[in-house]
Formats: sequence, structure tokens, C-alpha cells
Amino acid sequence: MIPSPNLSFEDYAVSQDHGFLPNGLPLSRLPHSYYHAWESLAADLPSLIKNGQIRSLIDSLPILTTSWLESEPEWRRAYSILGFLTHAYIWGGEKPAEVLPPAISTPFLEISSHLGLPPTATYAALTLWNFTTTPEADLTDPDNVSLLTSFTGTKDEEWFIVISVAIECKGARLLSLMLDAISAATVHDAHRLTALLYSFSDGLRDLTTMLTRMYEKNDPNVFFYVLRPFLAGSKNMAAAGLPNGVFYDVGEGQGEWHQYSGGSNAQSSLIQTFDIFLGVNHSATGDIKPGTGYIKEMRNYMPAPHRRFLEKLSDLCNIRDYVTSAQDEPELKEAYNAAVMTLSSFRDAHIQIVTRYIVMPARNGPPAEHTGDKVNLATASSQVDGLQDNKPSGLYGTGGTSLIPFLKQTRDTTKNAAC
Repeated sequence: MIPSPNLSFEDYAVSQDHGFLPNGLPLSRLPHSYYHAWESLAADLPSLIKNGQIRSLIDSLPILTTSWLESEPEWRRAYSILGFLTHAYIWGGEKPAEVLPPAISTPFLEISSHLGLPPTATYAALTLWNFTTTPEADLTDPDNVSLLTSFTGTKDEEWFIVISVAIECKGARLLSLMLDAISAATVHDAHRLTALLYSFSDGLRDLTTMLTRMYEKNDPNVFFYVLRPFLAGSKNMAAAGLPNGVFYDVGEGQGEWHQYSGGSNAQSSLIQTFDIFLGVNHSATGDIKPGTGYIKEMRNYMPAPHRRFLEKLSDLCNIRDYVTSAQDEPELKEAYNAAVMTLSSFRDAHIQIVTRYIVMPARNGPPAEHTGDKVNLATASSQVDGLQDNKPSGLYGTGGTSLIPFLKQTRDTTKNAAC
């Protein structure tokens, strides 16, 4: 019998069945009436944004404490709500707001500290802790999943998020498979590892198929001009109207300027496990400090237990080293390279989605129903030089990266892992 690695899912808030999603459904509402004001705004967020009321209503909120938050699901729900309210406040007007009021800043900073997350709308706030379904429903079917909170109230936004929920759930079984593969490599069981690598490729193909279902119910113009501005962060957003980031006002003249990346699937722990498992090195990918890389930086936007899981997995993972040392196992090498190419194909599918949902709408300009005087990520992207010449290199992601070059470099680095 092959020994299992010393890695318990439960120690890292990872679920055997749901992966990095909560083991049970996210809390749909904070139970204590003290937080009714937050829940009330979250419930009506699309109409409050559309009617231009969201900022004035947030400005009139009292500063609530975190004293009535008890369980971890309650802390997560509060974090998700305040992530939505933060981005609704920043991006919910004609121009972005550079100052976040104390009624949001003060509790959000405390809640974020408790969870080990930055006070912004992360992937955890928007996706991992922001869905519901009927009892016993299959979370790998996006038609079974709906959102708890939404910026726009559109089916397009819901579909964008629930596709990610389905991918997270469908990918959960690959976590156990990866641990089995690490064990097989540890005891030099090349035959077992070969079979597991082919199974891993099959699972990745399933995820790629799910990813391409994005086209079914998400209109590119709605995504780009209506939803995407609210996903933008406050880092590298000078062109979108935030040259200094956002000032988190905590009252009495106190506070600090903060710059954060926006919500991004680069913050998915699941996707990063694939790179770790296959030994793909993205250390120099992205426009931040050399040797750190944007992808690694995104771990700071993951729940703290999930970050620790990735660190532990990195310590244990031995797949690529074993494959490269097993010179007399050509079938093993073939299986490993097939897995690398399948991950590269997943990234190709993502690039195609980004092209359709970001590059093309930015190049074509807004249709009549989406024109206006707002300043945000969509309008800034639409004004980038070179788009008309099929050079989308000036487009930036919600996280502040140069979008297409970053994605292509990530894909190419993946391919380069083949041996």
C-alpha cells in the first residue's frame, strides 16, 4: 500500500468533496439583527447602484463592530458583504471614489485581519463564499447554483461566478489524486504515477470544458461594460481614475492609502495547485518585483489556510523531479508531458475567453446602451492606444497586470515545464 503524504485537508479548510469551497454552503445571511443594515444594502445592491443611491446610503451607515460575529461562516459572510459594498462605493458613481468611509473601512479592516485577507473584493468574497443552491444539488452543474450577492443582478454576472464555483467543485477530486501521485513518486511507483497523471489530464480536460461553458449565458458587452468595472482593484488604476489607490478612512482624520488588486481567478488556490503539482515555475511572470511574480503575489489574496495548503503542497511535491530522474520510464515522461500540455490547453481556453470578453469589446467600443460619462476600468480600457491595430498589449486586468502578455507568458511558461 502506498503511504499518503502528511497533509490533512481539514487542517487547511479544504474539503474532500468541494475542494477550496466551504464544506457546507456559505452562510446566506448574518443571523444577528445588528447587521441588518449591511444585509439590506447587499440585498438591494444592483438597484442602489443603478439609481445612484449606494454612496449616500453607505455614507449614512453607522460604524458597526464585529462583536456579534461568532462562527467562521459569519466572518466570511461579513467579509463578502463588505467586499461588495467597498467596490460598489468605489466604482458606483460617475467617477471612482478615492476615499472609503469609516462605516466600511473600520469593520472591513478588522474582518480582513481575522481572516488573513486584504480588505477588498477578492475571489473568496466574490466566488468561494458567495453562492447557494438547493439541498443535495450537484455543485458541478452551474445551472444548480445562484449568487448570494451581486453588483448588477444580471444573469451574465451570475453565470460568470457560478462557472468558477462549478470548476472549483469539479476540481476537488484532483486534490486527492495529486496527493496519491506524490505518494507514488515517493515510493518510485512509476506505473501508478503514469496512470494518475493520465487521470489528472482527464480531469483538467473536464475543467476546460466547463470553462468554455462561459459563452452560454454571459454576454461580452454586459460583462465588459456593466460588470467588469466593479471587479477592478485600486492598484495600477491611475488610468481608471485612482492614481493613489483608495484612502481607507477610519475616522478622526485617521486612515491610510491602500492599493489592492481586484477580484481575479488568479486568486483561485485550485488553479495554483496544478502549477505546483507539475512543477511549473512562474516566479518571474508578471510586472512586479523580480523573483516574486504576480501569480505568487496572488496568494496574499487567498484565505490564510489555503495559502498554507499551497505552501505545504510545494514542500511535498516531487513529481517533476522524479519524472526527470526516471530516464528508463518513457511512458511516465509521456504522461507527464501530456498533463503539462493539457494545463497549457486550459490556459489557451482562458486566453480565448479573455479575448472575447475583454479585448474585443474594448477594441469595438461600447454599444449605444452602454455609453455614458463614467470613468472606470471599461472606459479606460476602451481608450488604450493600439487596440485598433490588433495590439491589445495595453489592456490591463482587474489585478493591474498587462493582460494578454501576462496570460500568454503564463501559458508559455507552462509549456516550458515539459521534459
